[in-house]
Amino acid sequence: MKKILITGISSYVGNSFEDWVVQKYKNYSIDKVSLRKSNWMNMNFSDYDVILHVAGIAHVSTNNNMKDLYYKINRDLTERIAKKAKNENVKQFIFLSSIIVYGKENGTINIDTVPNPDNFYGESKLQAEKLIQSLDSESFRVAIVRPPMIYGRGSKGNFKKLSKLASILPIFPEINNRRSMLHIDNLSEFLFALIKNQDSGIYFPQNREYINTTDLVTTICRIKGKKIYVTRAFNPLILLFLNKSNILSKMFGDLKYDLNMSVYKEDYICRDFLTSIRLTEMENESEN
Repeated sequence: MKKILITGISSYVGNSFEDWVVQKYKNYSIDKVSLRKSNWMNMNFSDYDVILHVAGIAHVSTNNNMKDLYYKINRDLTERIAKKAKNENVKQFIFLSSIIVYGKENGTINIDTVPNPDNFYGESKLQAEKLIQSLDSESFRVAIVRPPMIYGRGSKGNFKKLSKLASILPIFPEINNRRSMLHIDNLSEFLFALIKNQDSGIYFPQNREYINTTDLVTTICRIKGKKIYVTRAFNPLILLFLNKSNILSKMFGDLKYDLNMSVYKEDYICRDFLTSIRLTEMENESEN
């Protein structure tokens, strides 16, 4: 029986991973612990084979008053958890980082792209990565996961905003962009594979195919049974302001990992694009 401890009791990724493993796999037990208080310091980590560290501040803020808190939670707490795990003979430590460490709003990220965060959320994640990488050894395997935008059942980020937008707009721009995204079930399956294989290193999981925003919106509308018309009439204006607006950049810019970066020794993709969108929309509708 392999025992996994998830840090963070309200984490979307952590809770989704727990549900996935409980439903699909035997011989794995999962506990969760809150890091909001200091109770975790008295836990005996030696009871666990793996720590899945997903706790942290996930929402990007430009408020300088939040800066110290980001470093305290995303960097310092991560290092403290990892050191305790190593000292108490945990075999593997998995850290959920983010594509945001690259600081990019547009472009292609390949294996040679150097991380260059442009805010303290990304910088705090990157500094945490460097600190825990120094702890990696044969007996303490450190795996860092830098996912792109995650979506799926219960997701509350940009995908849900785009879905709501698709529900009310009669027309939508036809833009030929490409973005890396990752369905939550694909991420859960990937995390399980890392644990099963006890891997270390830096990983970049993503769906098998890039997602085009226009295709995504029209697919959502089709699933909802709603008509929407696409047009290129707005393209000149969108392209003119693409690099000057965060909203336009996130919606219509390219931000993708080179697909070769996401090749793993076994296939972790269990949801294709259409299935993942259909499941997400069905599940989100049931929540309303």
